[in-house]
Amino acid sequence: MLSVKNYFSHLYWLRNYSLGTLRADAFAGVTLTAYAIPVSLAYSTLAGLPPQYGVFGYFLGGLFYALLGTSRQLAIGPTSAISMLIGASLSTLSGGDTQRWLDLASLTALMVSGICVLAYLLRLSSIINFISETILVGFKAGAALLIASTQLPKLFGVTGGGSDFFTRIVTLIIQLPQTNIYVLAFGILAIGLIFIGEKIFRGKPIAFIVVVLSILIFYFITPENFGFATVGIIPAGLPPLHFPLFNLMDIQNTASLAFACFLLTYIESISAAKAIAQKHNYEIGTRQELLALGIANLATAFGNGYPVSGGLSQTAVNDGAGAKTPMALVATSFWMGVCLLFFTGLLKNLPNVTLAAIVMVAISGLMDWKELNRMRRVNKPDFLIALTAMLSVIFFGILNGVLIGAVVSLILIIKKVSSPHIAFLGKIPGTDRYTDMDRHPDNELLPGVILFRVESPLVYFNTSYIYNHVWPKIDESPTPLKVVIFDLSTSAYIDSSGAKLVKRLFEKSQEKGIIFKVAEAHSAARDILRFEDVAHLLGHVSRRDSIHDVIAHSLTLVETEIRENEAM
Repeated sequence: MLSVKNYFSHLYWLRNYSLGTLRADAFAGVTLTAYAIPVSLAYSTLAGLPPQYGVFGYFLGGLFYALLGTSRQLAIGPTSAISMLIGASLSTLSGGDTQRWLDLASLTALMVSGICVLAYLLRLSSIINFISETILVGFKAGAALLIASTQLPKLFGVTGGGSDFFTRIVTLIIQLPQTNIYVLAFGILAIGLIFIGEKIFRGKPIAFIVVVLSILIFYFITPENFGFATVGIIPAGLPPLHFPLFNLMDIQNTASLAFACFLLTYIESISAAKAIAQKHNYEIGTRQELLALGIANLATAFGNGYPVSGGLSQTAVNDGAGAKTPMALVATSFWMGVCLLFFTGLLKNLPNVTLAAIVMVAISGLMDWKELNRMRRVNKPDFLIALTAMLSVIFFGILNGVLIGAVVSLILIIKKVSSPHIAFLGKIPGTDRYTDMDRHPDNELLPGVILFRVESPLVYFNTSYIYNHVWPKIDESPTPLKVVIFDLSTSAYIDSSGAKLVKRLFEKSQEKGIIFKVAEAHSAARDILRFEDVAHLLGHVSRRDSIHDVIAHSLTLVETEIRENEAM
């Protein structure tokens, strides 16, 4: 059993922690706080929650991630996609009741925590491999468009409306004549300042500066006189800790939402953590990250927050500000706490259009049109998959879009394994090695011998496909066959159906007087062949015998049989 020490073994950086590192982390904490406050306020509105609840996510999530996380620069907090997912899903479930909305959001964070810890215990960190990068590109583009449809009415100063992408766009078009020119001009100016500022001053808290300027402007000008809606009074104080109120039906209703949030949380966090770790030449523990994210979401759930995740944009800010260790997140939580205690009153006159501008700039990074265009030109199947993911999000919403993306990824994996590439092999001239004849047509074919390998595990849903491709080659060979050899070097796993396939090929070959052998079988494959009582039919099956050895041995058996027949 693991000791407590094992869970904190990644904190080795504390041994060499210095005053210089503390200064760097403290400065990064201030910078990340300046970035995170306006962003978290904006994301809270996406989630349909009061503004301070996004700040709670940064305050608690980052603090507890720092205890167990293996990334030194990953920043933890609410993200645009998860915020939109929470807002879109809970608007119906809560019935518009703010307190119930809060409880369901916290319950979702609690369930995400539980899924993370369960995945950690079951060692399911490889789950990230089920969501391809292609699916993510399409999903992010669709999520960005969906989020934009919720923010454009705020930008135009109209009420907006609609429960899905298309009705929101139609409603916006109908309301365009009611556009508030002051709000629109202010929003465009804010977007321009943030966008240009972030290009010129990379890693600097430009959004925070725009928030400060917005507050100063409306300190001297009454926002209501020009039709500006504002954040209003935000209660001061640290997040109240309590267990979210829920019942069994709530768990059932939010289960799919929690799973979708878990997928997004883990994928976004690992992607960001790996990218930054590669830059700084260190490794992250993908399994340990499950535990760290689980504890971060657990803390957030008890602090009235909603699911938190690592994000590329906030991580880039943290890294750009000079963060050396997770202590930067501790510093961020400290400054977040100070702001929650003493400075929430300053946000009263912050216009909602400023938050919409922050969200619009943030989601522009989700739309990787350059990558989509590259797929369109280079890899049409990948482009169609990404397009499917994007349209799934737009037509069916973020929650269903995530789940459809996961299902599509699984279908692609199953399709690849169910119809694997089957290579018929030839001898490389002048060597004892054998490779695919289709890729290397100059290889030599051995008279009377067929060699093949399946570049996949042998499992129940691909055995018929393999048999239907291999047996006709044997049965309809234009020249008399003496030996058929199945190279198992690329089939590391075989189930019972795979063993029965080998047995069937052996028996059918035997009926035609052909010797059937296997070569280079992995230990797990040999175990299944023995367990299914197939190994004894094949004769000696050894991991030490190469294809060339098996061919030589089989041809010797053929020659011996011929001599015995002639002697009779």
